[in-house]
Amino acid sequence: MEIRWYGQSAFLLTGEQVRVFIDPFGDLGSVSRPGWSWDFPLIEGVEADVLLVTHDHLDHNGVEVIGGDPLIIAKAGTHESPLGEIVGISSEHDAAAGTQRGPNTIFRFAVDGTTFAHFGDFGQPALRPEQREALGEVNVVLLPVGGGPTIAPDAAAELIRELRPELVVPMHYRPERGGLEFLEPADAFLDVLGAKVERLATSQAELEPLLGSAEEPVVALLAPPTASS
Repeated sequence: MEIRWYGQSAFLLTGEQVRVFIDPFGDLGSVSRPGWSWDFPLIEGVEADVLLVTHDHLDHNGVEVIGGDPLIIAKAGTHESPLGEIVGISSEHDAAAGTQRGPNTIFRFAVDGTTFAHFGDFGQPALRPEQREALGEVNVVLLPVGGGPTIAPDAAAELIRELRPELVVPMHYRPERGGLEFLEPADAFLDVLGAKVERLATSQAELEPLLGSAEEPVVALLAPPTASS
């Protein structure tokens, strides 16, 4: 199975028979906001069988850029799909019950027998017991680690200790070349977690060789995508 990061929280997972894309974005180069400079290349020529959208913000909901007529799921609940069962777990984009930045959906699903949890823009300081129960056991966690409008780096590290996945893929942080000044770099999260880190030279990789264990998880830091990658 291959994982490819397109920047921010956008990923394509390509299994033996099914492709799933999460949180695509459109052309954001003209967006003007304090601390915002969008340097990720456009998502072009990508097709998927399933498309998941964790919340309705412009850097996560660009469904129009994904081809292949995918099944689109953008809400909590238990859904049937070409992947099998997908569980969407209601959460919030902030620590004030969603009153500041709105709702967010954590998606739990499996590809080729590996179970994933994509946390979108999870902004709670921790999981509530009912959310933790709904999430169950997962092998791979894709988690925002840049703080700002999402979970703080130290709380993100504590969440990983609670979930005990085999692999962590950081997302939604400030890349080394900058551009998203409202987010922190991944370093604060990595320092607090203290797990083995695989710093990859490309934005895509085969997933299986990266897996660690529940006792010794691996953090896979994919390289920020460039126009040539």
